[in-house]
Amino acid sequence: MAKGKTTQAEPSACRLYLVTPPALEPAAFAPLLAEALDAGDVACVQLRLKDCSDDAIRRACDALRPIAQEREVAFILNDHPRLAREMGCDGVHVGQSDTPYRDARKIMGSDAIVGVTCHDSRHLAMVAAEDGADYVAFGAFFPTDTKATEHHAVPDLLHWWAELMEVPCVAIGGITAANCAPLVSAGADFLAVVNAVWGHPDGPGAGVRALNAAIAAAPSGWTVSTDFSADLSAGMSADDGETSAG
Repeated sequence: MAKGKTTQAEPSACRLYLVTPPALEPAAFAPLLAEALDAGDVACVQLRLKDCSDDAIRRACDALRPIAQEREVAFILNDHPRLAREMGCDGVHVGQSDTPYRDARKIMGSDAIVGVTCHDSRHLAMVAAEDGADYVAFGAFFPTDTKATEHHAVPDLLHWWAELMEVPCVAIGGITAANCAPLVSAGADFLAVVNAVWGHPDGPGAGVRALNAAIAAAPSGWTVSTDFSADLSAGMSADDGETSAG
């Protein structure tokens, strides 16, 4: 993924992966996106709109894609590889019930980013990596009270992946500045966040700054997590409102 604008001399190996709210008005959201991207290091933005028409997705891409790409931040579309290619997106993200990875790759071409949701499954992640996925997404790491959480991942999964594979991994699900440290320490390459940025009480710029500060402050050592329940409880009280990148 392209390197984003940063206020840090040397950004952490773990970087932010911003996911948009599932519903937005492009003209109103555009300045919020610019504020977030101008506030610190961001690797990419995923446009994730649910229950809307192809034309609505096209309008959102037209309004938001240039904001990201002008700042050298990758712009990824969720679920729609043909629209992603048509609209000049840098890549697409597909879930297990969306377009299969191999079909998405054929549509997008070899130079585009194609990421795959793998939930909490080592097998799905290995298959995606062997097929050529540019990243795999694991989650949910923390619960959410806005939708049912079907898959529960733990930091040990990230550590196992980081030790074994070179393909980057994305952690998602209820992640905030307050609870992200175990995921960073375990080896997450990217933290996918929604409400921790767009719902921050001081605005999306403050959300990006808080998350980057938390990433930088996370301990570098890793010990096997034997009890993640306390971290899950913390996630309940600081819900990010999203459980899946796809």
